[in-house]
Amino acid sequence: MFKPFMKASRIKVLPVMLIPVALGAAGAFVWTGRFNLGLFLLTLIGAGAAHLFSNMINDLWDYYNGTDAAAKETEGAISTNSGFLTGGAWSISKFRAVTWALFLVAAACGIALSYLSGWPVLVLGLAGAFIAYFYVAPPIKFGYRGKGYSEIAILLAFGVLPVTGAYYVQTSHLDYRALLLSLPIGILTTLILFNHHFLHWEADRQAGKRTLVVVWGEKRALQFSQLLLMLAYVSLVLCVATGALPLYALLALLTAIPLYLVYGRLGAHNKSTAYLPLMGASMQATNRCGGLLIVALILQGALQ
Repeated sequence: MFKPFMKASRIKVLPVMLIPVALGAAGAFVWTGRFNLGLFLLTLIGAGAAHLFSNMINDLWDYYNGTDAAAKETEGAISTNSGFLTGGAWSISKFRAVTWALFLVAAACGIALSYLSGWPVLVLGLAGAFIAYFYVAPPIKFGYRGKGYSEIAILLAFGVLPVTGAYYVQTSHLDYRALLLSLPIGILTTLILFNHHFLHWEADRQAGKRTLVVVWGEKRALQFSQLLLMLAYVSLVLCVATGALPLYALLALLTAIPLYLVYGRLGAHNKSTAYLPLMGASMQATNRCGGLLIVALILQGALQ
């Protein structure tokens, strides 16, 4: 049962949510000396469940909207959904039941944390739930509008909200440094999603999903992708310059090199398979950069 659940929920990408939570908690430890292990674990469970809910609800609505079927039928397109609905591995009712069970876990954690740390936790959690559900669900469909709404939504959901939320859970107050700290990891995660669209952008166009790759075309979208990469690491430098991160956190700049090299192997127009290395390098850069930032903060806290 667990192996099918792992595939259906795409649990392998869970680090993109857990790393921001760990960053927020590490920031609280370094800047205020506060760290409660119980609150941290409860935050990890709630954020993790919310992320898996987001993955599954997106698959569910992509299935309803015909996006998954279009990806399967479009020559050369690479389908990135779990395949449980289009392949018939699970019934819609079973998939929906597991999806909403994850939501209930996330909601229970959010309510408990708001009781323990303050009502703003619930506000931040509700904002995340709103983004998770309406990313592809009507009537808003952030991911279908093609005006940058989906990119802003991802920056908030995987950067600003989990980092500042995890910091608030530990301290019961907000700090501008937590917001700054959310930018490198948030932009890098946005980059993962943006590059993900290259794998099936032609199928998205047929299904009416107007991502920025569909609206702009490959050449312009690739230029924007590289801009996101630059902004992520510029924001890292900004964190060091403002004292949100220690000087040795600049070592994380090295994680940009493998991803930067992949761009050099892409042309203005490429087959979908050519973007698989870009996706892999984007994921690696995000996880490695986030991991090094966590280590840098823990080391700073230990040396204080």
